[in-house]
Amino acid sequence: METSETFVGIDVSARRLDVDSLPVSQRFCEPNTEKGIASLVKRLKALHPQIVLLEATGGYEIPLAYALWDEGLPVVIMNPRMVRHFAKAMGRLAKTDKLDAQVLALYAQKVQPEVRPLKDRDQLELTQLMTRRRQLQGMISMEENRRRTCTPKVQGNIDQSVAHLRRLLKELDREIQDFIRRTPLWHDKAVELQKIIGIGPVVTSELLAHLPELGLMNRKKVSALGGVAPINQDSGQRRGQRPIRGGRPAVRRALYMAALVASRHNPVIREFYQRLRAAGKPPKVALTACMRKLLVILNAVAKNHLSGNQPMPQAA
Repeated sequence: METSETFVGIDVSARRLDVDSLPVSQRFCEPNTEKGIASLVKRLKALHPQIVLLEATGGYEIPLAYALWDEGLPVVIMNPRMVRHFAKAMGRLAKTDKLDAQVLALYAQKVQPEVRPLKDRDQLELTQLMTRRRQLQGMISMEENRRRTCTPKVQGNIDQSVAHLRRLLKELDREIQDFIRRTPLWHDKAVELQKIIGIGPVVTSELLAHLPELGLMNRKKVSALGGVAPINQDSGQRRGQRPIRGGRPAVRRALYMAALVASRHNPVIREFYQRLRAAGKPPKVALTACMRKLLVILNAVAKNHLSGNQPMPQAA
C-alpha cells in the first residue's frame, strides 16, 4: 500500500545508528551514545513518522527504543530473521548498514507491522534478570563439562569457579523472587500459577518475564505466542507432520521442564500424557501436547483467577 506517510528504518549496531526513510529518502547516521540518541530522536520528531522500525540486536536497540517511545514516536522492534527474509524476497542480497536501514524502512512501508507498547521498565528488568539466570546456568554447565577431561589441579580451579557461580545463581534467584514480591500484580499471579502441580518459582518467573500477555489472550493465540502451536505442513496430496515452531523460546523451554514434572505428578496432565501414549503417540509428541495443554490451563488460571485445586479447563 503506497502512502504519503513517512516510514523510518534504523540499523542499530554497537557504535552507530544508520537511519533511512521512505517515501522521501533522508539518510543520516548518529553514534549509538546518549547524545547521539537524543539528536536522532529530535530529528525524527520533525518527520512525524508513521512507523520507526528497528531490529532486535541483542540489547543494543533497547536505549534507543525507549528513548523513541518516551517521546511518543511509534517504534516497532522486529525479529531480524523476518526482515532478512523480506529483503531476500525483494531480491536485495547485499548487506551493509546503510542498505539494512533502507530495507527496514521498506519493510515498515510495505508490511506496516502493528505498533505495540514496549515493556515497562519493571518488565524489562525482570526479563534481563531471567536472561542473566540462564547465562549463569550455561556457565555452570560449561565448567562442569570441562572438568571431566581436566587434570586434578585444574579440576580444583574449576570447582572454585563452579562454587562461585552457584553462589551468584542462588543470590540472583533470591533477588528475582524479591523483585516479584514487591510487585503486587506479579505476586498475586505467581501465587495462583504455583498452585498448579508442575509450576514452580523458576517457571513462574519465566512466564511473568517473557509472557506478560498470559491471561489476556485466547488459547490459540497464547499457544502460538508460547511456541507450542502445531504448524500445518500440507501441500497437494501430502499431509505432513505438524511441528511446533516460532513463538518465544524462553517460554517454550520453561514449559518443557514444567510438562516433564506435570506428566508424572499432575493428575490432569499425567492422564492426558498416558492417553496419548496409549494411542501410539511418540513420547516427545505426547509431551509437546502436554506443554500446550499446560499453557492453556495457565492462561485460564491467570484469566479467571482459578484455584489450582478447582477443576481445570480441558485443552482442545
